[in-house]
Amino acid sequence: MALSTVTPMTTDAVLTLTQWMSPGFPVGAFAYSHGLETAIAHGEIDDRDSLEEWLRDIIAFGSGQADVVILSAAYHATENDVADIDATARAFSASAGRLMETDQQGGAFARTVDEVWGTGLGALTYPVAVGRAASAKGFALDLTAHLYLQAFTANLISAAVRLVPLGQTEGQSLLASLAALIRETVEQATQTPLSRLSANCFAADIASMQHETLYSKVFRT
Repeated sequence: MALSTVTPMTTDAVLTLTQWMSPGFPVGAFAYSHGLETAIAHGEIDDRDSLEEWLRDIIAFGSGQADVVILSAAYHATENDVADIDATARAFSASAGRLMETDQQGGAFARTVDEVWGTGLGALTYPVAVGRAASAKGFALDLTAHLYLQAFTANLISAAVRLVPLGQTEGQSLLASLAALIRETVEQATQTPLSRLSANCFAADIASMQHETLYSKVFRT
C-alpha cells in the first residue's frame, strides 16, 4: 500500500518557518550585532550574566518586542496599509545602523521568499516582510512571532559567543533560559497595537549609534 504524501498544514508551517528563521536563510543575519559589538568593546558586556541582562532588556523592552508589534501589525494589515507600517518601522529605527540592518535583512528575506514561495512582498523592513509572508502563507501569527524573536535572540548570542567570547554550550544554555521571556514577550506584543509601539532600551540605542564610529569592527552594526 502506498504511503500518503499529504502533509498536514501545521507541519508545513513549522518546517517553512523554521527554514525562514534558520541561520542558513540568506538574510545575512550573522553580519549584524545590533549594537552589541559596541557594548562588548566598551566593557559593558564581558560574561554570561552581563549578556543575559542586556538581552532580557532588549527582548522585553527594546527592539525585540517592538519588532513583534510591527510584525503583528503587518500580519493583520490590508494591502493598502503595508506601506505605512513599513514607514513606521523605518522611522522607529534608532540609528542609521539599525535602519540598515532591518532594511537589508528585510530586502534579502523578501527576495528569497518571493522567488521560492511565489509571494509578492517587494522591498520591506525585516519584521514587516516576515509578517506579510506568514500572513500570505496562512501561518499562525503566534508561531511566526515566537520563531522570529527566538532567531533574533539566537543571532545576538551567536555574536557574543564570538566576541566576548563565550562557549558554545554556554550560549545555548543562555538561549534556553530566555525561552520563557520570549514566550511572555510574544504573548504581550502580539496584542499591542502599532499605535502603542515603544522601546525603552536607551543604552542599546546609544551603543548602536556609537557603532558607526567604532574604530575596529567585526560586524556591520
